[in-house]
Amino acid sequence: MSVKHPIISVTGSSGAGTTSVKRTFERIFRREGIQAAFIEGDAFHRYDRVDMKRVMAEEAKKGNNHFSHFGPKANLLEELEAVFKKFGKSGTGRTRHYVHDEEEELLYGCPPGTFTDWEEITSDTDVLFYEGLHGAVVTEQVNLARHCDLKIGVVPVVNLEWIQKIHRDQMDRGYSHAAIKDTILRRMPDYLDYICPQFSETDINFQRVPTVDTSNAFVARWIPTPDESMVVIRFASPRGIDFPYLTSMIQNSFMSRANSIVVPGGKLDLAMQLILTPMILQLMDRSRRARGSRKRIQDLQKSA
Repeated sequence: MSVKHPIISVTGSSGAGTTSVKRTFERIFRREGIQAAFIEGDAFHRYDRVDMKRVMAEEAKKGNNHFSHFGPKANLLEELEAVFKKFGKSGTGRTRHYVHDEEEELLYGCPPGTFTDWEEITSDTDVLFYEGLHGAVVTEQVNLARHCDLKIGVVPVVNLEWIQKIHRDQMDRGYSHAAIKDTILRRMPDYLDYICPQFSETDINFQRVPTVDTSNAFVARWIPTPDESMVVIRFASPRGIDFPYLTSMIQNSFMSRANSIVVPGGKLDLAMQLILTPMILQLMDRSRRARGSRKRIQDLQKSA
């Protein structure tokens, strides 16, 4: 954690909806005039698409049928932690982009399934924002959670998560139903070992729960709409959270536990704005005061 150069991480499994949460943060940053640098978790995959298929085949020959992007061996987690550490100290670091499809190919000028070149994070950045699979991961080798000042978990119930992934990968990325099902099964051990434990490290979890039948995710014809769901918002530390204010501002919301509030799915963006804006502004206030104190000390040292 760094007072001068704060880091925010949004963590969720594939298909969880972290990209939608990222858009809410982008709106807050834009409205409040905050300069943010964005890191995509996919940028720190170890292999591009071709090499990943090759390594998966090699691992399968060895009897490992569960090699996946969810596990540490398929990712550059040590490098990601180094970026977090460097940004926390100096407000700098580097990142790149993973090109998923033809639309992103036009944006970045690289073929789908490849990475762009590494780029330096500009020194005028106020906050580092990470969105991906491993924003709060803790293993024997790395501890990314300790570097983040605000950790958000996006955790729909698992059937809804699968429905969202199936529809996204079929409609946006052209994958077959069988290929998506195989991916879900292959990732399951790493999902249990490396994805789920992160949600005990987060400061706030947003868990979307459908109010319609999603019993068989693999035959669902459409994704439940926001109005067909509720969202459970869990705070790791409820101290300082004004629950009466939130329930008065968000229609049909209620507290389910001393550290949790339930809101209608259609009110999720409003809830996030009300909850996260004060937290982000507090981080920025602490950052500016810390940077100002350091500058005053440096000026005194120069004049001495």
